[in-house]
Amino acid sequence: MESVRSADRDRYLSVLYAPQDKRAALFALYAFNVEIAAVRDRIREPLPGEIRLQWWRDAIANDEAQGHPLAEALLEAIRRYRLPRKTFEDYLEARVFDLYDDPMPDRNALEGYCGETASALIQLAALVLDPQAAARGADAAGHAGCTQAITGLLRLLPQHRARGQCFVPKDILAAAGTTPEEFVAGDGGPGAERAVAAMIALAREHLGAFQHGVRELPHSLRPAFLSAALSGAYLDRMEGPGSSPLRTVATLSEWRRHWLLFKDARRGW
Repeated sequence: MESVRSADRDRYLSVLYAPQDKRAALFALYAFNVEIAAVRDRIREPLPGEIRLQWWRDAIANDEAQGHPLAEALLEAIRRYRLPRKTFEDYLEARVFDLYDDPMPDRNALEGYCGETASALIQLAALVLDPQAAARGADAAGHAGCTQAITGLLRLLPQHRARGQCFVPKDILAAAGTTPEEFVAGDGGPGAERAVAAMIALAREHLGAFQHGVRELPHSLRPAFLSAALSGAYLDRMEGPGSSPLRTVATLSEWRRHWLLFKDARRGW
């Protein structure tokens, strides 16, 4: 829980709107996500990262935590709520991309990455909250995960560019008149801002689809989607006067996040 509180504040706050008996499993899912997302920052070469991801694959596939507290909590959630282990396998496979500096090939690859990571996490949370209703939220989870992940990648642009990593798809960069090499170098070149604008537009496209589809979902699934609903506020901040995701990280004040989550939790979207 502490790792989620400090490293993923939005998801941490969203769990507080879930039923008490579901929170431990949700925190285990989100702490697992925090752990895997941080692998790149803890290594100097990809191979140790791949070994770490393989450890998690084996632990989940074999249902063996090997004394690891987070793995024990995650496996307990998997067993209790019958969470599909294949989803975790696909999640870990997608996260291999994080370990390398290869550019994202195209928009389809980016949306696939988002689907296997952020969208999958929403779907798993929905299974914890209400397994009977979870299937009805699959399409909304797909769009919610895409808008949340793309918004998150935009917020991390300064960090990614500093280490030569490019999550902006090559086809979007080409349409903006730049390349992955130029985008991560210096100020990004004249096409960088156009590429960022295209990414924001893509995030908003998925946000609109998410907001349209989520209205029909039962209240029981709402906590799974709450943190993704903050994406609109982050995108607004990125497009505000004097703001550029290339150089600054878009943030929301604590009270603003609390208010938006409270509003969506009570009224829906």
